[in-house]
Amino acid sequence: MAAVMEKERKLDLGDRESIYQPEDKSQIFPYQPKFKNFAEERQHLKERLVAACRAFALEKFDYGFAGHLTVRDPEHPNLYWTNPMAVHFDQVKVSNLILADHEGNILEGQHALNRAGFVLHAAVHEKHPDIVAMCHAHTVYGTAFAALGKPLDPISQDAAAFFEDHMVLAEQAGQVAVEDNSGYNVAGSLKKVKAIIHRNHGLLTVSRHSIEAAAFWFIALERCCKQQMLVEATGIKPVLLSPETARYSREHVGSEYIGWLHFQPIWGYLKENQPDMFE
Repeated sequence: MAAVMEKERKLDLGDRESIYQPEDKSQIFPYQPKFKNFAEERQHLKERLVAACRAFALEKFDYGFAGHLTVRDPEHPNLYWTNPMAVHFDQVKVSNLILADHEGNILEGQHALNRAGFVLHAAVHEKHPDIVAMCHAHTVYGTAFAALGKPLDPISQDAAAFFEDHMVLAEQAGQVAVEDNSGYNVAGSLKKVKAIIHRNHGLLTVSRHSIEAAAFWFIALERCCKQQMLVEATGIKPVLLSPETARYSREHVGSEYIGWLHFQPIWGYLKENQPDMFE
């Protein structure tokens, strides 16, 4: 019966990817770019990676040198671009990004590579070739929520974006990933979801679409963890969305495309106010 209801509630979008896309294509609206060559696409990805780092700075996701964001190179998928070690998110620029391989060799860039970031991200990228981007930072609410070892509840439309699309990972919980095999152990446990609550460690998000989607879903996941902890602090049991409603909402507010779209206002703000990120 639920399956029938789900089918009936599907919307006819025509050739649109989302209900949020205007039917009148002459209206101003962000569209995903098309590239003439790998060099053009690479520059685009590097700029968006820097913007993702700057967005993390806006959200105050910094914690010393912890936190790393990665995106695959479009021409060489066994290589990935990442933020430099011991550089604040707010000071990441196109010129100080690092290009590394799965073994941790730096092929481009002068800065060192974050060892823990390399071990985990390289393993995930290698074991999951469909994942193009990954984000992790040691945030206040995400780290606190991760200590509970439980998934998010569908308490709102925001949380519904992660309904049945995130997992709690207990593999090597709380153990710093500095040994090569530790990253592979974690990567081998991942399911096909966009978000991971790593117990006693924190949040990770991945995207099979873009660095923008991975970055926005990390911001959203941290926010949802905060919301649930605030609700639980009242001592009152929240009213949860039904599975059918949560799935319906996830379809329209939780896709990879929606994550990309949500990041566009952030991109516009940063492009206007932080031009030094292109240096």
